[in-house]
Amino acid sequence: MNEKYIVEDLLVKYLLGEANPEEEQKVLHWISQSEQNKKHFEQLKLIWETSQNLNIKTAISEEDAWRRLQQRIQQEQAIQQKKSILLPSSLRIAAGVLLFISLGVFYFLWSRSSQLITMASADTVLVDTLSDGTVVTLNKHATLKYPEHFSGATRKVVLHGEAFFEVAPNKQTPFVITTQQSKIKVVGTSFNVKSFTKTTEVIVATGIVEVSKNNKAVLLHPNEMAVVHNNEAGIVKQTITDKLYNYYQSKEFVCNGTPLNRLVDVLNQVYDKEIIIENPQLKNLPLTVTFRNESLDNILLVISETFNINITREDKKIILR
Repeated sequence: MNEKYIVEDLLVKYLLGEANPEEEQKVLHWISQSEQNKKHFEQLKLIWETSQNLNIKTAISEEDAWRRLQQRIQQEQAIQQKKSILLPSSLRIAAGVLLFISLGVFYFLWSRSSQLITMASADTVLVDTLSDGTVVTLNKHATLKYPEHFSGATRKVVLHGEAFFEVAPNKQTPFVITTQQSKIKVVGTSFNVKSFTKTTEVIVATGIVEVSKNNKAVLLHPNEMAVVHNNEAGIVKQTITDKLYNYYQSKEFVCNGTPLNRLVDVLNQVYDKEIIIENPQLKNLPLTVTFRNESLDNILLVISETFNINITREDKKIILR
């Protein structure tokens, strides 16, 4: 790669605060080599600070950003053409170089903010901290798309699958999760989101969460759940007493008067089994217990002894009678 572009790349990383100690030393050494290098760095720094101020004051979509960039290029070209009639050739060259650098840095910053990183969990639960300090625990077989650096009036991410969010507080910049069925908006709280093709479920652990679909919205408080169906206009809100929703984050199954069929649904997901409640009268039996790092066999034994249920295994099925 050309040395000029290597230097430009290091300068941009330095201004973004992403340069490592070795790269920082290289930048400082380069700046000290000549007065021309120092002026070049100061120009880049001015452009960067201006871009930051614009970024704080306005929230623009990717399409708006691209359109404004093109308009800015056209405007600057027109201005430079007018100035070129009056300016000496050396100043025209300098102005052109500054324009090229300005637009290059602007486009670089814009493209960085518009690119999304994809976090995919596959067969393993993943935990990551986003640039704003939000901690995300991604359950198996889920994906989360988010920008490397949040910008604009909201902190937007896109979720498919299940994740537990511990959102870093920021009242001025709400955290917004988009799913196939809904939008979830918070400013700083913890909650669980499960979103697949047909349904999205949101359960709040702490704080307040807004769940919306089209023009309808509900506010959720701790121990409340909202269910949004793909083929229904409304949002179903209900109260929950258990904490089965964040088992993959807490490593616990916490039941508090929890219907047996709800626990069975979670066990099927966690252990990748097919547990069937054959007798319908067993489905709503309330269970109050906490399982910590227990095997499936031990959990089934407790259920069997608690409700005097027969448990049999047939092929790959586990049947409760």
